[in-house]
Amino acid sequence: MIPGDGIGPEVAQAAARAVDATGVSIAWEVAELNSAIIEKMGQVLPPHVIDSLERTRVGLKGPVTTPIAGGFPSVNVALRKRLDLYANVRPVRSLPGLKTRFSDVKIDMVIFRENTEDLYSGLEHEVVKDVVTSLKVITRTASLRIAHQAFRFASTTGRHKVTAIHKANIMKLADGLFLRCCREVAEVFPKIEYNELIVDNASMQLVMRPETFDILLLPNLYGDIVSDLAAGLVGGLGVVPGANIGEHHAVFEAVHGSAPDIAGKGLANPTALMLSAVMMLIHLGEHEAAARLVSAVESVYAEKLALTPDVGGSSTTTGFTDAVVAKLRA
Repeated sequence: MIPGDGIGPEVAQAAARAVDATGVSIAWEVAELNSAIIEKMGQVLPPHVIDSLERTRVGLKGPVTTPIAGGFPSVNVALRKRLDLYANVRPVRSLPGLKTRFSDVKIDMVIFRENTEDLYSGLEHEVVKDVVTSLKVITRTASLRIAHQAFRFASTTGRHKVTAIHKANIMKLADGLFLRCCREVAEVFPKIEYNELIVDNASMQLVMRPETFDILLLPNLYGDIVSDLAAGLVGGLGVVPGANIGEHHAVFEAVHGSAPDIAGKGLANPTALMLSAVMMLIHLGEHEAAARLVSAVESVYAEKLALTPDVGGSSTTTGFTDAVVAKLRA
């Protein structure tokens, strides 16, 4: 467990309570990591964090503040590179009873985002003063394995369609390679419908017809942007879970940031991290417990019990968690 900072410790504690209430026996090994620790130690990933993840191979992570336009690099990006967590998986589903602009349609999509390269490779260079280049890296290896992950998921979970999202009309070499790899993998799964959309058109279609999407397959940068856009369709970052999965490690985390403006006020919505914990339980093979936790969270929303202010309620982090735990114990 990496609680993080800002609202991280609050939502991490809430998620742990919910998981424990399912009856699954988990010994939480806490590895503290926040902006103060990073600045003090001068390392984005101090040894105690990496040692813990190398030993346990599974982590549930709260948000860690990332400075903007300066300061230390993103902890998330560093973790993904260090542990080769190449698949960022973000399910986006409508929650019962949660009023949004899209409440009249059923949204149920899963975003598969390549997690290790593209413009997030961090290869930037100031050529001369005020002229900067940033290299976009797309490789066959990374593109094939994220495509395989998406199609395998579709095949094993009864999903029917994978949509590859790109800008190959402009970036013909980089995004062209990504598309060729997606097409190659699609041929291995002939029962899964495959189509392609240019990223700007995909963004429009997501807003106009979100119910038509099933699985979205994207390079790193587009995946980051589109996953937040999709979260906005179902109520925001506070209700969308996420997973970073590699061959040997997996780190599950909420999509949202550390929200320092509401930290310590009991206003944080722990839904996203609770649903990330659901993904963790599935990864660990605890499918029955995962199903019960999803059901408990959805029941609290459907009955509008103890919801936090960001989703139209007036309850607290603890109040929401108490309601979920009560549903589990019932």
